[in-house]
Order: sequence, then C-alpha cells, then structure tokens
Amino acid sequence: MKKWIPGKGIFAIYQKRKTGRGPAAASVQHSGSGPLISLENLVKIYDTGAIKVMGLKKINLTIERGEFVAIMGHSGSGKSTLMNILGCLDRPTLGHYYLDGVDTAQMTPDELSDIRNRKIGFVFQSFNLISRTSALKNVELPMTYARVPKAKRMARAAMLLNRVGLGARKEHMPNELSGGQRQRVAIARALANEPPLILADEPTGNLDTASSIEIMELFTKLHEEGATVVLVTHEEDIAAFAGRIIRFSDGQIQSDELNPGKGQEIVSPGQAFASPSSPVPAAKGGTYAD
Repeated sequence: MKKWIPGKGIFAIYQKRKTGRGPAAASVQHSGSGPLISLENLVKIYDTGAIKVMGLKKINLTIERGEFVAIMGHSGSGKSTLMNILGCLDRPTLGHYYLDGVDTAQMTPDELSDIRNRKIGFVFQSFNLISRTSALKNVELPMTYARVPKAKRMARAAMLLNRVGLGARKEHMPNELSGGQRQRVAIARALANEPPLILADEPTGNLDTASSIEIMELFTKLHEEGATVVLVTHEEDIAAFAGRIIRFSDGQIQSDELNPGKGQEIVSPGQAFASPSSPVPAAKGGTYAD
C-alpha cells in the first residue's frame, strides 16, 4: 500500500487550489445530538459449507452525525463487508448495528429496503444510473419509490442538479455526460430523500484526476454543510479529504485516527439538503477513465 505523503497527490492539488498552500493541521470540534452509526460486537461469518470464514470480527464503532469518514483496507480486509452492512445490503451474523437509533440487525428484507430508501444515499464507483433516462429522472427515482408527489419530486430533483452544478444538463442522458458529471448526478440522487447518511463506495474509481478532485470537493462541501459521509476507498489521496480515517485488516479495525491534514468540524445535520444560497460551481467536463 502506498503511503500518502503531504504535499503530493490529489488532496494536495485540492489544498493548493483552495488555499494556495499545502495541507495544514486544524482543530477538531465535535458536536451533535448523538451517534448516527453505532456498531456493537458486530460479527459477520460466511458459511461456505466446508468452512466458515470470519468476514468481520467483533467490530465496535461509532460515527457521529456530521462526520466525514474514510474506510480503507486491502482486498479481503473486511471494508466491503462493513460497507454492505452499513448500507443495509446485508445483515450481521452476530451483534448490533444501530442506524439513526434503529437496530437493523434483525430486520426483514422489506424493512431493510425501507431503511435504505429513507435513511441512506448511495454513491457507487460505476454510477449506477439508468441509461435511457434523463439526469432529472434519475434523481427523481428514489423519491418515486418514496411516493413523493410528481410536482414536488421534479422540483426537488431540479434543485439538487443545480446544487451539484448540472442544472443546465438536467435533460441530458447519462451517455451525454462525462464521468465526473455522471457521478454528480449520482450524488444528487443520493441526496433526494434527505437521508442522514451518504455512503460512497470508491466514488472516484472510474474518474481521472481532475474529475476526482471535483467530486471530492463536492463531498467536502456537503460535509461542511452538515452531511454525514462515509467513504470506502483504497486511495490514500482520496482518504485524505476525510476528517477521520479507519483502516481495516483481516476483518478487524487496525487503526482509527483523526486526519491531521484535514480538520473535522461537525455541524448541524440537514443543511446539506436545503436549497443553497449559491450552487457548487458547474462541472468542468472531466473525462471517463476506462
């Protein structure tokens, strides 16, 4: 694994663009009404019949509202297993997962589906947009499942696309957008139902450097305005944008540290979902990197 070196890489480019200098340490202030995520003795066992594999081993973890957290680890470390459980895509074998005060560990598939729609916004590496549907309709989709009235969801989808700098491209199809623009649509879609948690799984994995910086700038701005963001990445430069970095190895937490190069101030949740006084600058048209 490459070690992140201050002054180099994607995060350093972002810092220099923003401040004219490299990363600097900042104080960390915690506030809020309680943890958004709480894991208690969480265990995940994969039973293949012949053998049993421990995917996660008694994980205890708390993430406060308004944090920006990066989860790192090599292949097989357990980070993807954890992300699936945090996203209510899978259930733990043992232990408890409290999301927004609700224990999800024993929920039925239908209950988990409802939790996913109301409380979690997903951003994936491959965007997962519907190819024959406009950007506006893609952002509307979670609200359609939530039975939001048509006029309201159209207005909100248009506002969110404007929020991520794509207001002028709302009628474009995904194949008419660059990789960075597609990921902006995916982020707008993730915000559609005002979920308390944004989960991003390798969101810059298919993007070039310029587009990666644009997307991470957007996540940073959403966090600054109150969103709770949990990011899975294997790239040190991308993790450097987060205020807290958790490293996994062999199904266990290897380290859990505040990021000295990125101050983390936890602010009031909900601000990220309101109509902004000024939108994020329009996408600069990054390219899709195969």
